[in-house]
Amino acid sequence: MAGLFGKRNKKPAPPLCSAVVVAAGSARRMEGIDKVLAPLGELPVLVHTLSAFQDCPEVEEVIVVTREDLLVEVSRLCKDYALDKVRKVIVGGAERIHSVQAGLRETDPDAELIAIHDGARPLVTGAVIREAIASARKSGAAAPCVPVVDTIKRWEDGLGVETVDRSSLRAVQTPQVFEAGLIRAATQKALEDGELLTDDCGAVERLGKKVTLTRGSRENIKITTPLDLVLGEAILNARGEGIL
Repeated sequence: MAGLFGKRNKKPAPPLCSAVVVAAGSARRMEGIDKVLAPLGELPVLVHTLSAFQDCPEVEEVIVVTREDLLVEVSRLCKDYALDKVRKVIVGGAERIHSVQAGLRETDPDAELIAIHDGARPLVTGAVIREAIASARKSGAAAPCVPVVDTIKRWEDGLGVETVDRSSLRAVQTPQVFEAGLIRAATQKALEDGELLTDDCGAVERLGKKVTLTRGSRENIKITTPLDLVLGEAILNARGEGIL
């Protein structure tokens, strides 16, 4: 009887979550620096990014999507830094949405949730990842965000024509986490409609699905320009000194 009651009270296993890390950009704004391989502290940017998912118990596997010319180097980094959750390193497509779709195809078919993350966001924390996953388990779609702090102007022909109320605005980050069937269908539909979206939330919103916004972090910056590497170094140093 005790065994029977034990089974009845046993909590169900949490949904399997796969992660797709997109690192296939051309880095046009990086002045010749390849952003995902650029050094940040003692490690390349991409190693920081992948380590955050390696250390997250909620994530079962990682698929890395990169450029063909980086395939060997990225695979070597995963091996050298014992990133054993990385199940595959594959080649992406011409646009981000093509790279996302390529990664989605390679995720475990049993995965109930899929987290999509920018390879150039190396300072994401485990707390940000876990909160987005937990929220997506309940709502089917979630993404971290931070309040917009700058004054936002709508402009036309070089002239400011309207000041936008920033109190209702949020800057969305990654990882964006979705029910697996939802993001696969949404991405396919966007491609069929010729929509080259740069944000995965936009794909599911096109299907009428609302996305739950969770707490992001000011530290979760995207490395886009050389200045971002300087800021990233400052964040790492502040973390090392216990300031952040």
